[in-house]
Amino acid sequence: MKMIILDRDGVINHDSPAFIKSPAEWIPIPGSLEAIAQLNQAGYRVVVASNQSGIARELFDMRTLNAIHQKMHMMAQQVGADIDAIFFCPHAAIDNCDCRKPKPGMFDEISKRFKISLKGVPTVGDSLRDLQAGFISGCAPHLVLTGKGQKTSETGGLPPGTRVYPDLAAMVGELLKAPAPLSFNI
Repeated sequence: MKMIILDRDGVINHDSPAFIKSPAEWIPIPGSLEAIAQLNQAGYRVVVASNQSGIARELFDMRTLNAIHQKMHMMAQQVGADIDAIFFCPHAAIDNCDCRKPKPGMFDEISKRFKISLKGVPTVGDSLRDLQAGFISGCAPHLVLTGKGQKTSETGGLPPGTRVYPDLAAMVGELLKAPAPLSFNI
């Protein structure tokens, strides 16, 4: 099974320092949903792993989060994309839970749920904590410069082997490049 794990805010949709608190605020980054469709066409299962501390902060409730995710699914389907699963942490940083990135709990749950090792599975994020959680779990880290990505890149301290791309569409384009055919002189 081919899988890719994506952060949500700043990777698939525009981020906001005030959180994405309603479906109206959820706006896809140009090309991101089409990139997910390309992943699907190439046989990838697409999983989202997202910290959603706005729930713990009471900025929005589960009903609203579900509505945001419903909009994401519907807009993805309109371009032929399918998101297989969404995992999220509803806790605040002070809760010290195992599922909030940079801890690997969400990634451990993805591995268990899909019954696969995450070794080498690409994970895409715009923040250091996204990349750290994936790296700890054996994933191959990919940073996009959308969302908080530019600042993350400038700050440094990225996990070893992190590859950097302008956005999700560029990352997927690079991932899906077919290897050059071998030629032999006969």
